This record gives sequence, structure tokens and C-alpha cells, in this order.
Amino acid sequence: MSHQSEAILENNLINQLVGLGYTSVKIMDGDALVANLKSQLEAFNKNNYSDKEFNAILNHLAKGNVFEKAKTLRDRFSFARENGEVVYVRFFNNEDWSQNLYQVTNQVTQEGSYKNRYDVTLLVNGLPLVQIELKRRGLEIKEAFNQINRYQKHSFWSNHGLFQYVQLFIISNGVNTKYLANNKLQSVKQTFFWATQDNKNITDLTDFANAFLNPNHLGKMIAQYIVHSETHKILMVLRPYQFYAAEQLVKQVSTNNDNGYIWHTTGSGKTLTSFKASQIIMDLPKIHKVVFVVDRKDLDYQTMNEFNSFKKDSVDVTDNTRALVKQLTNDTKLVLTTIQKLNNAISKTHFESGLKHLQDKKVVFIFDECHRSQFGDTHRRISEYFKNSQLFGFTGTPIFAKNASKNDLGKRTTKDLFGACLHKYVITDAIRDQNVLKFGIEYVGKYKQNRNTFIDIEVEAIDKAEVYADPKRLEKIVDYIIAYHDQKTFNKDYSSLFAVNSIDTLIKYYDIFQTKKIAKEHDLRIATIFTYGANEDDQDAQDYIPGEYERRAAEPNVKYQSSHTRDKLDAYISDYNDMYSTSFSTKDGQQFENYFKDISKRLKDREKTTFNEEKDRLDIVIVVNMMLTGFDAKKVNTLYVDKNLKYHGLIQAFSRTNRILGEKKSQGNILCFRNLKNATDDAITLFSNKDAIEDIIMPPYEAIAGKFDEALKNLLEITPTFQSVDELPSEEEELQFIQAFRKLMRAKNVLESYADFEWEDLQIDEQSFEDYKSKYLDLYDKVKNDRQTNKTSILDDIDFELELIHRDQINVAYILKLLSKLKQSKSNEAKAQKKAIIDMLSGEVDLRSKRELIEKFIEENLPHIDDVDAIEDEFETYWQEQKVLAISKICEEEQLDQKQFNALIKSYIYSGREPLRDEVFNCLDNRPSIFKAREIGERILDKMKTFIEVFVNGMVG
Repeated sequence: MSHQSEAILENNLINQLVGLGYTSVKIMDGDALVANLKSQLEAFNKNNYSDKEFNAILNHLAKGNVFEKAKTLRDRFSFARENGEVVYVRFFNNEDWSQNLYQVTNQVTQEGSYKNRYDVTLLVNGLPLVQIELKRRGLEIKEAFNQINRYQKHSFWSNHGLFQYVQLFIISNGVNTKYLANNKLQSVKQTFFWATQDNKNITDLTDFANAFLNPNHLGKMIAQYIVHSETHKILMVLRPYQFYAAEQLVKQVSTNNDNGYIWHTTGSGKTLTSFKASQIIMDLPKIHKVVFVVDRKDLDYQTMNEFNSFKKDSVDVTDNTRALVKQLTNDTKLVLTTIQKLNNAISKTHFESGLKHLQDKKVVFIFDECHRSQFGDTHRRISEYFKNSQLFGFTGTPIFAKNASKNDLGKRTTKDLFGACLHKYVITDAIRDQNVLKFGIEYVGKYKQNRNTFIDIEVEAIDKAEVYADPKRLEKIVDYIIAYHDQKTFNKDYSSLFAVNSIDTLIKYYDIFQTKKIAKEHDLRIATIFTYGANEDDQDAQDYIPGEYERRAAEPNVKYQSSHTRDKLDAYISDYNDMYSTSFSTKDGQQFENYFKDISKRLKDREKTTFNEEKDRLDIVIVVNMMLTGFDAKKVNTLYVDKNLKYHGLIQAFSRTNRILGEKKSQGNILCFRNLKNATDDAITLFSNKDAIEDIIMPPYEAIAGKFDEALKNLLEITPTFQSVDELPSEEEELQFIQAFRKLMRAKNVLESYADFEWEDLQIDEQSFEDYKSKYLDLYDKVKNDRQTNKTSILDDIDFELELIHRDQINVAYILKLLSKLKQSKSNEAKAQKKAIIDMLSGEVDLRSKRELIEKFIEENLPHIDDVDAIEDEFETYWQEQKVLAISKICEEEQLDQKQFNALIKSYIYSGREPLRDEVFNCLDNRPSIFKAREIGERILDKMKTFIEVFVNGMVG
């Protein structure tokens, strides 16, 4: 069974789908696909179309990209028949998905840039809406994912772009089966197992097909649970726990008047779940309005943007209570507001007459982050005011009797306020499903200044406030962060938060960092944000995180404000303004709010491909409470902690670091300068179970080192030396090497995040590892070249996970510094240095494309440069000459106008947007025929990207 072929998997699946209600149809190519579409649309619409009429339908279907076609699918198309009658064509029944016509076919051949043959295709009303790609048992399903990406590029767009109507992809090797939305920005990390309602994954293809691909469920997923993200113009699909939660809420509203809450762990996508639930509920016939309630101004703004990203203009944030009252009384179906404004609306008499008619209407309230302490009193007022209301809460960390704050009215729990938990998806579920990361927690009592010297921070046994606040201790902690920040954040490629116990301590920390920066002891970009009312000195431990900052920084006459604190914050904001050419201050509430938003955006935007690292990077934000809950930024991977936390406060704070983002980010790093071990264990036990600690926290350094040794042993069995990679007899053995070395890289990536990491601890030295890495990259280059020449290879779909190798600090500027040292070296040292530089060119992803040209410079130009200071200028001259030659060569080969092609390259570099096909063709002396256009356009674009990779990327630094 372990060697079951793709063909057997495919035939078994088709037979099963026919048993589930699909009609089997044989479609060999694009012409047959179009003919079948015509007959199915006629049957679905109970109409007949002439060839001319059907061509009009085809032309309509051909318009737009994947995102726009998803809207076309759910819309109607009207056209005038040849007799003048206006008719409507539907492509999908969104309201009653059982009325759609479901078919299954396989091995459809499409020819675009290259000829591709797809495995199993599910057609709905003749349109291919689900594509299933299979790999034989024993192969990674990641290879099927990579195959889909190639199909999207090479052929889905051909033949009227009908395969761009695919809504969902299924990838499987029989044993593991996952689904994903048709979203070209997606990584393999955004592929999901389907599951039962109690979160048991359904991995086997046969079981998955029964549960997920039966027409009733699949129809519902396409009709209701595909989300159109307006911000990124992509499709998203709900994960199983999000689906079950939304279904439970809809069922509760449809069948009874009971309240309830959803417990989905922090970072699992509660906003998307609540949006989808809100959208379905507001369309139910008896529902007058859905009100989505958050409890902070910054979350109000953040949630509004996220809601509107899912559906443009779906919510209009209410700037004040009067605007909220207006929205509650007009025909707006979905309202987003803060709990404070809602409280004002129902408490103040001058709003009463406007809202009175709503008291008996069916209004559904959905509360975000309902673990917060503020909900008790307002919750009661809402329930009393809206007699026919239904209240639902979402939380990642519910309030139980054990973690209810003494500030809570009568220690009320989430269950007291909302009733039964309607669906649960806890942190252990999310880690198992790889929807969030584990935490790598280190308790820092001392640290290595160098190999033989340890600095003692003395945190293990102390409990006195004056010891915690000792300036010497704070300075040692700052020195630790300076020493290890690059290691924790992959050379500043990620950002961090630093949580401290009070504003006074925050001020001391910031000033120490700033003093050391002026003294050139570090180049970290530090920012801070705090408010005057949140000066909690929490030696008794903080078991909640206050939510409302109430614009206190902007109210100069409030009695609790300290002029010293205000002056400090203004000075720190001034430092921020100098770093980023901004102009924020505390002079009014809007300015302060905009400062907060700018910090948030700077951290969030780091994950975007257009983010300018050099100009906009922010390394550390020092906070007391702000940003420790409800704030999501995937490029935050580290939390430094010098404060007491427990229960939901601890889990919420730690969870700022564990959002999934590619292979490089393997865990959230937590660096504790206080002993939070017992508090961490208690929190994990409360929010999962007592046996979950090892599932949530990364194992100790020694255990990861053991995994590295195990991976190394496997590698050496396949290739005893790096030279033996060249002697591998076939692609099968090359595949084994690639998979073995990739496993070793993953283990090394995790090891490097530990402060204890030393090459001396491992059974391979760094140079040998680099030699293997160079051979690994040689195979990557080989596969890349094979793809460009359309050569078939079993390595085609391998993910080399180059992000695990990429190091931003190793660029051409760095190499030039090494060349200066090489030029000044004695002859006996020069040979070794030269070899090290050549090895580095072979082992760095960004430099390999430049290797040949840089080696040529070292061999032919460097010996003739006498002045070391002139190396950089001479290299620049050489590089510009090579760049001109390279462009001339491309233009000659492809018969391009050099001036227009140069302009196209500059535009691409500046905007990051791939040029349109017509923009590429404008550079050609002769426009190609329609049959050759796609192939020529792709080839020119590939050459342009290669040029940029060689001559632009990694050149500054």
C-alpha cells in the first residue's frame, strides 16, 4: 500500500466521488471543457444558447483575474438573444447549493506556456471549481502544492481562463490530504487539514472525500465560506474550526435565543470567523442588525480594516456616539463599535428616544476579546436595554473562576456572562495543526559575554522591587538584548516587543538603550508607547491586561498625569520622528492615536514584499501593557519580559510572537528576565491541560541538538562527504540528499535561536556544513534551469526552503569589505581568505547569481588595483559595464528596444509590480502572433527577473 501509484489513487477517488453524487465525464482537452460547459450551463439555467450567444457568455467569463472571476461566478450575466429577448445566465446557485450540477473528470490537458495535465477536476455547472492534485504515497504533499503553483503560472490562464475559476485546491498523497483557497500569495503553511467538530484531523483521502467533497458540504463551502479579501485581492477559505464556530453561531441564532461564546486560541483567526458569522447572520430573515463590539480604540480601527478587507465598505467605523446611534437607527446591517461608545448610547437619556424603537428588535451582538474585565457592567446594561438581543463572545483566553481578576464584579466568568461554550479550539489544537507556533522560552539568569565569561543578572531568587529596579541590573539586561537581538531576530529581519512592569522602569530602559546608541554600542531602532494611567507596578503579578488607554496622553490637565512622564514621552516620540521623518506628538488625542497606528503599521507591514527594510525597519518596542493583547504582526518573533504575568495576561503577551510565517520562523522566542516558570505552567494548564506543557513549549537546547545529530547521521549515510553529492547516480538519490539536508537546515535554524548555540557542540563543523549547503544550492540551480528549458524532472516540485539559508547581512557591500582585507593580507593568508570569499559566493542565495561576475573581478581586476580605498569605485565601474553588456545581450536575443526595456526594468524595481504583457510587447520591434505571445512574454519576463537578481538585488546594504 505504501507504493500505491497516483493512477490507483486517482481511479479510487473518482469511483468514490461518483458514489457521492458526482457525474463522471471524460474531458480530454480545452475544447471538450468548453463544449461540456455549454451543455451544463444550458441544463443548469434550463435554456439553450446559440453559438453566438454562448460566445458572448465565454467572453464574459474570460474577463478578469482569479479574484474578479470569483465574483463573476457568484453574479448573473445578462445579454440580448438574437431575437432581442434579454436573458440572465447564472453560473452558481449560492442560496441553494444542492441545485448545482456536480461532475468529476481527470487528466484534462491544457496548453499554455507549457503543456500541463491535471489530475482530478471537480466541475460545478461545467466550470472547474475544485482541482485535486495527487502524489503517490510516500511523497510529501508539499510537492503537489508546488505543482499547483506551476500550473497557475503556466496554463490555468489559457483556454478562456476557465481554470482560473478554481475556488479550492486539494492536495493529497493518500495518507495526508489538505485543502487551500486559490490564492497565489499563499505558502504551504496556509494549507489545512479538514477536521471533525471536536478538532480531530481527517487526513486520509477516502475519509476526506466523504466529509469534505460530498456535494452538500462542498457546495456550502463555496457558497458561504470562501472569503474575498479586498485588501490583497485574494481568496481565503475558513479552516474547519472557524467553519464549525460560524455554523454553531448561525444555528444558535436560527433556533433559539440563548447566548454563548467561542473559545478559539489567540492567533487562530477569530476576526475572520466572527466576520463570516456576522455576514451570514445579518442575512437571516428575522435579524434586524448585527453589532460587532470591541473594547479599545486601536482594536476598533484594526478590526474595521480587517472587516473591510474581507468585504469592501462592510463596516463604517463610528467616530463618536452620535454616529453610532445613527448607524443603529438606519439600514446599516453590520455595525462595528467600541464597548465604550455602545455604553454611552444606551446610558445617556438624550439618545434614548432615537434608540427606543430598537428595544424589541432582534439585534445580535458579537463581542471580540470577551475575556476583558470591562464587559461585566456594560454587558448587563445591553441585555436589559435590548430586550430581544442575543449576545455572543469570542476569546482566546476565557475567564474562569481561577483567573478572574479581583477587579471583576463578583469574579464573574465568561460562562456567567455568555453561557455555554459553543465551540472550542485551544492552543494545543492550533500548535498540532501548525496554525500557531510553539514558544521557545529561556529564563535568563546569566549570559555569555564571550566563550569563557558569564554575566550574572541575578533574577532567579529575588522578589524585592528595589532589586528589580537596580540600574546595574537594568543595564545588564540591556547589554544582553544588544548581544543577542540579532541572533533571536535573524539579523533584525524580525521585530520584538519588550514588556516591562511600569512606566518608570520603561523610562529607565529606554534611556539606557539611547545612551548606548549614542555611544555606538548598538544600532537597534527602539521605540516606545505608553499612557499616563497605566503605571501598574505589579510585584503581586498581573493577571489581566487593561484594555482602554482612553487617550490619556492627550489630556494635559488630568490630575494623575506627571509632567516628567509627559516630557519623556514627547522626547521619545521626537526620537521616533527623527528616525522616520514623521511629526507625531502628545499635543492632542489624534496625534497620539496616529503615533500608535504608525508603530503598529510599521511592525505589521514588515511581512509585505514592498516593505523598505532599510528605511522603515523597527527593531524593539518597549511597552507596559499596550500591544500585549489584540495586536498581530507576523514579523514579531521575540518578546523580552521583565514583568510578572500570569494566566490569560501571560498567554496573551506570549502569543504576540507565535504567528505562522514561513519555514524560517520556527517558534516564538520568549526571553524572561524574571522567573515565570510556575506562572507559565499554570497558564498552560488552565488554557489546555496539565499534560500540554511540552506540546506548547519548545524542548531544551540539548533535545534539538539531538535532532540535529540524528538528521546529520541520515545525511552522512546518503552522502558521506560533500564531494559525494556530485557522484549521486540519479535524481532519486539527489532527492534523498535534498530532503536530508533540508531536515538538517530546519534543525540548525531552531538551534541558532538558542543563546547556548555553539558549532563546537555539534558533530559537524561550520565549514563542512557550508560545503554541503553549496552542493544543495547547486542542485537548486540545476532544477531552476531544467524548469526554464521545460525539462521533466522528479525534482521539479521540491521546495528547497531557501529562506532557511538567506542571510540579509551577506551582500555585495560585505564582500567588498572582505576584498579590501584580502588586498592588504600577506600572501600566505591571502590564499585562505580568497577561498573563503569564493565559498561564501557559492553558499549565499543572493550572491550565487553574481558569483561568476565577482570571481571574474577578483581574478582579472583586483590584482591591478593598488589603492585599497579605490576597490569600491573600481567595482562599481566594472559592475556598470557588465550591466550594460547584460542588457544589450537580452535586447539583442529578444529584439527589444533597449531604451524601453530599461524603462520597464526601472518601473519593475520601483513598484515591485510585474509588467503587463502589453508593456513587455511594447519593447519588441515586432509584436508576436497570438500563439507565441504568452511563451515570448514569459521568457522575456524570466530574463528580466534574472537580470534584477544579478545586478540589483543584494547590491546595497
